[in-house]
Amino acid sequence: MNTSVAETMIKMLEAVPDQLQENVVEHMRDYIEDIRDEAIWNASFARTQDKLVAAAQQARQEIAGGKSSPFDSEKL
Repeated sequence: MNTSVAETMIKMLEAVPDQLQENVVEHMRDYIEDIRDEAIWNASFARTQDKLVAAAQQARQEIAGGKSSPFDSEKL
């Protein structure tokens, strides 16, 4: 993070009451954790996307070749 950006955030926090500072920091922690989780999910998806595409293509080929049929949840 750019030092001036961090300094600006600190100055903004220092300008509000302590309880509000704690609330803001807690929200920032939650937000950063969400961003990290999303980055992990995106990286994981990117690593498996080719496999998912290949599996879908294979399923389509098997359906077209009569080796299997589309899933019908109504038959359960």
